[in-house]
Amino acid sequence: MRRAAGLDIERSMNFCDFDLCGERLRVLPTGAVWWPSARTLIVADLHLCKSERIARRSGQMLPPYETRDTLMRLDADLQATRPARVICLGDSFDDDAARSGLDEAETLWIARMQAGRDWIWIAGNHDPAPVDLGGAALDDLCSGALTFRHIAVPGAVGELSGHYHPKARLILRGRAISRPCCLYDTGRAILPAYGTYTGGLDWTDPGLARLFRPGACAILTGTRPCALPVPQRARA
Repeated sequence: MRRAAGLDIERSMNFCDFDLCGERLRVLPTGAVWWPSARTLIVADLHLCKSERIARRSGQMLPPYETRDTLMRLDADLQATRPARVICLGDSFDDDAARSGLDEAETLWIARMQAGRDWIWIAGNHDPAPVDLGGAALDDLCSGALTFRHIAVPGAVGELSGHYHPKARLILRGRAISRPCCLYDTGRAILPAYGTYTGGLDWTDPGLARLFRPGACAILTGTRPCALPVPQRARA
């Protein structure tokens, strides 16, 4: 008997839900967002081949395994959710030339993950949407009540975006905690960076605060995603 799509995530994953314009969305431990009713997995800022870009531009050598680590987590999320569609919200590669840093095995890996599903590459500010890796390359996408783009537009409603790499920093039981997070309010959500070699903008940064309404929340990623109110000073 064929199991229902997405059943694995209900049984084997921790997650944290939020609502946006009447749609229930689910933040996974990795920072991916699962849209169950549309069978859509959404990720932002993969920044594939970042180590190659750093070596090319500065000569600094970093362990060149971040691309495979990112693809491994994405593959696991695909197996858990079994989406009909994947939307990558821009900066999928670290710059225009980074696409050439994919080796043959990684290129085939992406092709295998794309097989049998729609795959949308949204253009980012670091890279154009790749046109030679399968799938569709778009500047943005509207689907039902939701709009998908790389950089948030002030005043937009029903928008999911990336770009800012939001990260929550707080003290919990005397310990400093720092985790990528998904910020959301009643009108928009900004996803955390999915890529392995990515920094983060503090969730209290004024640039983020200006985009959100009072009452904004953050869902911290990790083994057990959890929702917290964004500190008041971030919304001042």
